[in-house]
Amino acid sequence: MRSQPQFAQRAYQRNVYHVETAHRRESAVTTIGIIGAGEVGSQIARAAIASGYKVVMANSRGPETLGDLIAELGPSARAATAAGAAEAGDFVVIAVPLKLENNMPTEQLAGKIVIDTNNYMAWRDGRYAIVESGEKTEHELRQTQLPKSKVIKAFTAIQAPRLLKLGTPPGSPGRHALPVSSNFPEAVALVTRLNDQLGYDTVDHSPLSQSWRSGPGQPAWHAHAHQTRQELIANLASARPQNPI
Repeated sequence: MRSQPQFAQRAYQRNVYHVETAHRRESAVTTIGIIGAGEVGSQIARAAIASGYKVVMANSRGPETLGDLIAELGPSARAATAAGAAEAGDFVVIAVPLKLENNMPTEQLAGKIVIDTNNYMAWRDGRYAIVESGEKTEHELRQTQLPKSKVIKAFTAIQAPRLLKLGTPPGSPGRHALPVSSNFPEAVALVTRLNDQLGYDTVDHSPLSQSWRSGPGQPAWHAHAHQTRQELIANLASARPQNPI
C-alpha cells in the first residue's frame, strides 16, 4: 500500500497544533468569560473554541439575545449575563469600550486576569481628558476601575476578522506577533500562552502606562495587517505620544 502523499500532511500543518492543544485540554478545559459579543468578542470566542477552550458570552442586551451566536459557536459556548460570564471564566475578556463610570461586574472579576481589548477612540467614546492629556492610558483607567483584578491589554493591534486567518504554528517563518501590556507578569504569561495557542508570537511592552505605544495612530497600529516579532518590537520603540489636549 502506498503511503499518504506528503502534500496531504502539509495541508493540515497550519491547524494541527489547535487539535493537539484541544486534546491536551480534554481533562481540564479552561473557560473564558467574554463580556461583549460584537465583532471582537465573537471572533475571540471562535478562535478560543478552535484551540480547545469553552466560552461564556455576555452582551448588554441579555443572554436571550445571543441564541444565534451560541448556536453557531456550538456546544463549547453558552450565554450569560456580564456578571455570570465574569463569574464563570477562569479568566475574562472585556470586548467593549471603556466608560468613565465603571460598568463592569467588579466583584465577579476580583482576583481574575482581565484581558482588555479596548482602544480609546474619541469619535466613539467621547473625549476623555485624562487619556488625551497623557495622565493615564485607557488601560490604566480600566485597572483603576477593577482594583482587585489583573488587567492586561491584548488583541488591540489586529483586526478581529483576521484573528482566525493569520495564526500559524510556533516557529513558522514570518509568524505574526501581537503586543501585550500589563502591570502583572502572571497576566503577561497567561496571554503569551494564549496567543501561542491561537497562532501568534507575543511582544510585551509593559506596564500599562506604556500601553499607548500600540494604540490608534501609532506604528504598531498602522501595521496591524501583519508584523513579525522583530517588526513589532521596532514599531513599539518608534511610537511617540500623541499631542495632549
